[in-house]
Amino acid sequence: MIRLSNQTLEELPAGIERPDYDRATLRPGIVHIGVGNFHRAHQAWYLHRLMQMGQAQEWAIVGAGVRAYDDDMRQRLSGQDYLTTLIELGPEDTTAEVVGSIIDYVPVKVGNGALIAQIAMPDIRIVSLTVTEGGYYIDPATGAFDTTHPDIAHDIQFPEQPRTAFGAIIAALKRRCNTGTGPLSVLSCDNLQGNGTVLRQTIISLAQLTDPELADWIDETCSFPNSMVDCIVPATGDAERDLVRTFGIADTAPVTHENFRQWVIEDKFCRGRPDWDRVGATFSEDVRVYETQKIRLLNAGHQLVANAAELLGLETVAEAMSHDTLRSFFRRVAQTEIAPFVKPVPGMTPSTYIDLIEGRFSNPSVKDTIRRIAFDGSARHPGFILPTIKEARAIGTQIDGLALAEAAWSRMCLGHREDGSVIAPNDPIWERLRATARTAEKTPRVWLEMSDIYGDLVEWRKFTAAFEEAHHTIRNNGIVAALNAYLEGS
Repeated sequence: MIRLSNQTLEELPAGIERPDYDRATLRPGIVHIGVGNFHRAHQAWYLHRLMQMGQAQEWAIVGAGVRAYDDDMRQRLSGQDYLTTLIELGPEDTTAEVVGSIIDYVPVKVGNGALIAQIAMPDIRIVSLTVTEGGYYIDPATGAFDTTHPDIAHDIQFPEQPRTAFGAIIAALKRRCNTGTGPLSVLSCDNLQGNGTVLRQTIISLAQLTDPELADWIDETCSFPNSMVDCIVPATGDAERDLVRTFGIADTAPVTHENFRQWVIEDKFCRGRPDWDRVGATFSEDVRVYETQKIRLLNAGHQLVANAAELLGLETVAEAMSHDTLRSFFRRVAQTEIAPFVKPVPGMTPSTYIDLIEGRFSNPSVKDTIRRIAFDGSARHPGFILPTIKEARAIGTQIDGLALAEAAWSRMCLGHREDGSVIAPNDPIWERLRATARTAEKTPRVWLEMSDIYGDLVEWRKFTAAFEEAHHTIRNNGIVAALNAYLEGS
């Protein structure tokens, strides 16, 4: 077993691709906040591929985080020179490669002084983030910046010792403005419609509350490109660590991923950027159409499957897709209720994309857990499913399947499966959701009265009636009976 490090790269078994470039000569150009599995399998991989071509040597990544749990990842990666083994899980074969585009990781400290100093360095021209869909302090019902959140209240009171990534970026930009270092590009890599626009809103809104002149400077000089990211990347557990050992590598933070990636980026970078398009990324003036296709069909598709599968005790997405009723439910809702609101993108119609998703979800090698994709439903349902329901409301189209998905989420939030086993807390507001779900057992519409999630959708009688009917069927006959009733049109 070879312990992963710079010194052992040449000792790795034959057939495992490893950095051909001299990592000691790489220069930092990007700070990435949120160095989880997805970032290392996606953005870091694209940059690594460029470096393998002898390019982008001045764009190496410095990792960062703002929470105490980020320090665990820093410790794991620093112990192996910030290298990561990526294991690609194809339907028929499994391969491994080592990527080396991350060269450092900022110490995680209260007040984020080290992160602020790193972003303020002249060589840094891009700050990128993966902080999850719910991490932008946006009210899901109104779309406005949430100034009442305790983290934001802290950053308003203590802007030089911020708690959030956004506060740290603002503090660093203030230094760059005062020293003449200049602006930079801030790139969201999260699954949000118009993620660059949302990121700009969050940063400008927060800056306005502490330094309006700085907020104006950021708005006028910095850029916030929209992007669409896609790759199914399961969480790493004992099975993944065991898998990397079968390749003869001792890696404390390996990443497994499917054999598919996509990255569509708006080409608006104020201080330059790597040529990611040379290794498969797409620069487009219309990222939104790609975002809509992916978020409405793939990310929403995950939510269609996740809550029902959790109730049935299924462990992985592939297991859920092998359940004939669940698979049929996914296809029916995607094709008849979501696809009519999705435009084709170059080379891909909504129907073709649904076929692609079905194949990806069904890959038995990808052990993507139902628990992972069901996590944080209070952010994912408003982000992925409710936009389609709101558009359907405007023209009165069919939403029975989407209403059933919401009823399944409500039932899941009771906290136990149909066999009586316990569902562990799986949302930042789990206790509130659980209490509401218990009340909804007698009065289902109470679930839809969570206005911070559903807005005024409870007032749409067609949706509320469909939700109440599905909720009633799940409660009395079980989730499979409810799915079958939908599929049979009754």
